Amino acid sequence: MDAAMPDLPPQQDEHNHNDGISMEKTTTDETSSGEPVRNYRGWKAMPYVIGNETFEKLGTLGTLWNLLVYLTTVYHIKSVNAATILNFFSGTSNLATILGAFISDTYLGRYTTLAAATIASFIGMVLLTLTAALHSLHPPACASNGQCEGPTPSQLAALMVSFFFLIVGAGGIRPCNLAFGADQFNPRTADGRRGIASFFNWYYFTFTIAMMLSATVIIYLQSDVNWALGLAVPAVLMGLSCVLFFMGTRLYVCVRPEGSPFTSFAQVLIAASRKRRLRRSHNTFELFDPPHQSKLVSKLAYTDQFTCLDKAAMRTTKDVLCSDEKTSANPWRLCTVQQVEEVKCLARIIPVWLSGIVYFVVITQLGTYVVFQAAQTDRRIIKSASFQIPQGSFIVFQMLALTVWIPVYDRVMVPTLFRFTKREGGITLLQRIGIGLALSVVTMLVSAAVEHRRRRTAMMSCFWLVPQQLIAGLSEAFAAIGLIEFYYRQFPENMRSVAGAFFFLGLGLASFASGLMVIAVHRATSRRDGRPDWLGGGGVGGGG
Repeated sequence: MDAAMPDLPPQQDEHNHNDGISMEKTTTDETSSGEPVRNYRGWKAMPYVIGNETFEKLGTLGTLWNLLVYLTTVYHIKSVNAATILNFFSGTSNLATILGAFISDTYLGRYTTLAAATIASFIGMVLLTLTAALHSLHPPACASNGQCEGPTPSQLAALMVSFFFLIVGAGGIRPCNLAFGADQFNPRTADGRRGIASFFNWYYFTFTIAMMLSATVIIYLQSDVNWALGLAVPAVLMGLSCVLFFMGTRLYVCVRPEGSPFTSFAQVLIAASRKRRLRRSHNTFELFDPPHQSKLVSKLAYTDQFTCLDKAAMRTTKDVLCSDEKTSANPWRLCTVQQVEEVKCLARIIPVWLSGIVYFVVITQLGTYVVFQAAQTDRRIIKSASFQIPQGSFIVFQMLALTVWIPVYDRVMVPTLFRFTKREGGITLLQRIGIGLALSVVTMLVSAAVEHRRRRTAMMSCFWLVPQQLIAGLSEAFAAIGLIEFYYRQFPENMRSVAGAFFFLGLGLASFASGLMVIAVHRATSRRDGRPDWLGGGGVGGGG
């Protein structure tokens, strides 16, 4: 990641060289220039930040992954309708991150947004638990003859209200949690920057542990014990998430919102469009670049990329300044260099963001269809055993590879690579993402080879599926974590929540693209003689 980092003003390093652990402290409230000095606590605040995220994911992921089963077995909703509800819920949750990022960066700030979203998620989990615990909030059990009664409008309304609070929670937590955690480190010191990089690794590590526990323990409680208990446990964990978050309040660095970045984006694009016929001046001193007034957002240095946008900062005879000579009277005609550079930050990440969408299409497809592949294999651990590995549990191998590799990479690979490259992180973020993308190609090649063998073997051992899952986990450790950190570092401080929202927006679009791919494969492999297509029974859905 060598592209245009924010031009941070120099600041004296106040840190201990503790292997990337930032312990910066300050004793005053303002510098001589009037800028607020933040009391960075670094890793001292991490138990509360990461603990909040871990318990939140334990509470929500296990429930969300098993929600389709809940809708069909408890609410007796038809599979197609249940899938539609779930897709709408998941898609809305991802899209809500954009609104959450906007509210956070414009009005509330990350701390207040996270506080409100965490409480909303807890309320949603409690309401969802009540739909299972109270007989009046869900349909009665199916009759002995197999007749099942569907939900009443009031029962369905109770379910939708719980979904609403969960969507509000997801919209605030997902884009803000990572950025809020990184806010606790000082980006102006070498120790702080190493702490941020290490935080992203360990954040994803605990996230993966939570995913593994959710995919096993939580789902077991819900499916094999009872739904009331299976949903009550995640609700309690979500409550612990709230408690942990508020316990760390006195340690947190809280960055105040600096106004809507989206409005600023629009102003730059419109101003540049209005002046599109002007000849661009190569003298950057002619651009409108008043003294930087923000005490919270770093000044961005001018870059010579996307120079067509520079016209938004070119002064003409029609442009009028306010009496202070520092502010444009019409910001839709004349913008500052700072505003232009913020739009350039966004433009620079678009190619990487698009490649990330393609990457997550691969990961989404693999995670979905390994379940169908596993259903057509011998899932016994040993031939004489009666126990079979659940077909939905093969995703655990991917998480296991991710969980093992992250600490190895953070504590062994990074210091080793640093001795050769002299770069923080060992390699650049773009190199890390590129390695992950290359491994995703290897993953699909291995998956194709295994599927080729499975279609020609009567009952193949399920362990043939493990290599593709392990490589996928390794790929995610490089690409997914690299993308998260890349988005964070490319945006200035007032747009960090937008960076988090970009990651989840990419995930959402990848899900839609994955669905379109399924439709395309379904149509391409359909047979005119009436036999099932590859997905519907002639391939991974059937015996081959």
